This record gives sequence, C-alpha cells and structure tokens, in this order.
Amino acid sequence: MTADESELRELRASVREFLEAKSPEEAVRKLMDSEPRFDPAVWAQAADQLRLPGLAIPEEYGGDGFGLVELGVVLEEMGRALFCAPFFATVVLAAQGLLGSGDKEACARFLPGIASGRTTATLAVAEEHGSWDPAMVSARAVPDGDGGWTLGGRKCFVVDGTTADLILVVARTVAGPTLFAVRRDASGLSAEPMETLDATRAMARLTLDAVPATLVGAQGAGGRVMAKVLDIASVGLAAEQTGGARRCLEASADYARVRHQFGRPIGSFQAVKHKCADMLVQVELAEAASREAARLADENSPDFPVAAAVAHACCSRAYMLAAMENIQVHGGIGFTWEHSAHLYFRRAKSSQLLFGGPAVYHERLLDRLGI
Repeated sequence: MTADESELRELRASVREFLEAKSPEEAVRKLMDSEPRFDPAVWAQAADQLRLPGLAIPEEYGGDGFGLVELGVVLEEMGRALFCAPFFATVVLAAQGLLGSGDKEACARFLPGIASGRTTATLAVAEEHGSWDPAMVSARAVPDGDGGWTLGGRKCFVVDGTTADLILVVARTVAGPTLFAVRRDASGLSAEPMETLDATRAMARLTLDAVPATLVGAQGAGGRVMAKVLDIASVGLAAEQTGGARRCLEASADYARVRHQFGRPIGSFQAVKHKCADMLVQVELAEAASREAARLADENSPDFPVAAAVAHACCSRAYMLAAMENIQVHGGIGFTWEHSAHLYFRRAKSSQLLFGGPAVYHERLLDRLGI
C-alpha cells in the first residue's frame, strides 16, 4: 500500500500535532531521568489513536501494510520532537528483523502484538566492541537437547533493552550467526541500563546465562538478515536524523530573527546568514537522500542498498553540522543545560555512532558499490 502526497501531508500533520501535545521539551527532559524512559500511556495512545506501531507491518500480521516512505514521515517527526518511545527499536529494528528472516511462523507469532502496540521489541547485535557486524558476534547458542536453544554471552548498546518484551538476539551457532527470539521474562536474562551521551534513547547491556531461546529463520542466516535490516534501519535512522536537523535549522533561524545585537537582528549579519545557509543546504540534501532511499526500498529497486548507505552517511553529516551550528547561532545560551540545543547535539552524535560510526558506514557504502 502506498500513500499519495496529500495523504503523506495528512499523516505528517497528525503525527506532529500528537507529538507537540505529548512530547514537548518538558516531557522529554522528565523522561530522560525516568525508568522506563518512555510514558506507557503515551505509547498506548500512539498505538490506539494513530496506529503507528503497525504502520509498516504487512496486513496479514495485523498492520496497515505501508512502506518505508510512510514510515519515514513518522520518523522525521519523531526525530524533530526527540520522542522518547520504543518505536525505533520495535518497528524499525525488531519488526524488520522478523520480516527479513523469512520465518512466517515467527512473524505470525510476534508481529500482531507489535502491530497493536501491545508488544515492544528490540534487536541485540552489538557487544562490547559496539560493532553491528554479525561476523564480530561472540555470543553463543547451543541446542538444549529438547529441540530448543540456550544462549550465552553479553550484548551492549541494545536500544530499549531494559523494557522490551521481546528481544531478537544474534548469536553464533556451528552454522554461523543466527537470529533467536528471547522473551523478557526468560530465565538467565538480566538487563542493566547503560549511561550514554544521549539520554533520550535508552540503551542497555544484556547478560545471557543459559537463556532459553527460539530459533528465528534458518541457522547461519544471521548475516543475510542483518544486511537487510541494516539497510532499512539506516534509512529509518536517516529520516529521524533529518527531522532533528530540520528542527535545529528552524530554531537557529527563529532565534536569528529575534535576537538583537548592536541594534539589529543577528540574522542580518553575514556570518550568521552563512551558518544558516550552510545548514539549509545540508538539511535539504539529507531530506532528498533519505526520501529517495525510502522510495527505492518500497519499489524493491536493486539500487536501494547503495541509496541506504548514501542516506546514512549524508544524514549523519547533516545532523551533526546542524546541531553544532545551532549551538553557535544561539551563542552563550546555546551552551547551557537549560537550552534544548544540547539535546539535539547529543542525539545527533549518538545517531552518528549507532551503527558503528563514519568509518563503518563509509565502508558499508563502498561495499554496496562493490568497491
């Protein structure tokens, strides 16, 4: 199912109105210091009123069957509002992991709950080294003798890992990296929150001690599944980054119009104009790259993997520049804890590093180009 331009505008307006009411800066700051780091009541409203968790899940599993273009609109607005919720981990990482596995039984078991918003989920890949490369995974999975599996090892930087009801874990079997499903209440599983730069995106460290797990997909297929998931997740993250970057640009331009120095608005000074102009160029380019990649994904284009890598690199750079320049335009007040500029800077930096950082995503781009 594909929405036309008018429907996309309506979707954006509805999501923005909801987030302006439910995720103002005061709410974000309150949730940053709470546990869980999201409001279950607001999450339930997002699911029941707007049906956001099921937006990009196929209709056969209880979703609405839309694609990455529509999902990108939602993620742009969530990035703009720094929305604290398990949406990215559940809908982008975990749901796409299930769909990418090709395991229809697992999809039928887990996706309806995700689509309804009743089940939150996440994907656990990275370990102490922070790499999302399945080849770097050392967590082990062994048969339990009764047709099931047990997992052992540690996972780090697991988005919403302390609260997710379902955790998809990439662990190594004799056949190679493989995807497994673990329930929150599974024996031997413990999760502790990690203190990271960006308090608006909760991260966790998981310890797996003979944790019972269910095989998802085929043994040894974890590398193939993760290649698909990282392409889609990179575009989803890029959309979120463009939303945050656009908000930084708007905040800078608004402040430049009202802040006066030497009897005139600071926006009339050439240095400030140049900063805002540079931000605009980067934001427009990032939006174009993100949206084009989403379109190619929905068309199943063979060019999608390259476009996804380009979007990841382009949007990471744009968000970092916009967040830094936003602080500079605001001057002294932009450096204070009381101002929102540092919240966007922290999100920009953490997003840039989420899937491995610039060196990794540039290597991914070269790989997708066949170089």
